[in-house]
Amino acid sequence: MRRKGMAAASAGVLLAAGLSVTQGSAAYAAAPCQGTYTIVVGGTGSSWNNDGFHGNIQQHVGYPTQIPNGASARAGVNELNRLVRDQRAACPNQHVKMGGYSLGAAVVHIWVTENWQTFGNVNAILIADPKRQGPPGANGGSVPFGGIVGAPLAGADRFFGNVPVKTICHWDYVCDESAGIWTYPNNHVKNYQSHDFNMDHHNDTANEQWYNGVWYPA
Repeated sequence: MRRKGMAAASAGVLLAAGLSVTQGSAAYAAAPCQGTYTIVVGGTGSSWNNDGFHGNIQQHVGYPTQIPNGASARAGVNELNRLVRDQRAACPNQHVKMGGYSLGAAVVHIWVTENWQTFGNVNAILIADPKRQGPPGANGGSVPFGGIVGAPLAGADRFFGNVPVKTICHWDYVCDESAGIWTYPNNHVKNYQSHDFNMDHHNDTANEQWYNGVWYPA
């Protein structure tokens, strides 16, 4: 993901330690149409039934993340898209709230960028998003070793259209290169609180940034 001068071997160590899920989601069955449909995507090393998220969640996304790269991110985006569009077909007026952590946040980020023009009534929560575009007000990418991991995981942007997006990044190299590579993986694993992963803690219209414990507008 980012720093051009670092060896590919270092990149592999960083990526392998940081983010992952395996194989597919549970067989899809439409959730009830009442209330918000909440769907979550875990990071490297997680699985659809063990991704760290909690609260009133209707669907967990499973996808291959043993090796976090562009291919695994694309598989996650495709599965997320299938699930939310199947639910939307069954419940056309239902709000969709999606959340992701680490590689899973990149999956949600990519989905919003690619689908906001054709899918409304949705919001997103991105925790430790490796595609996050730098500190508030700053330009520049945040994805470590982007040239190695490949698209669509590589690169950073804020292409969210009119979708409300809440981003959370706490002194974490994965979502903020300025934190320093020496903070990884400790900060990436330990700097987020239980309420960050409680999807009931995030409302359906949240459009903001939490950066190193400070609130900023989106």
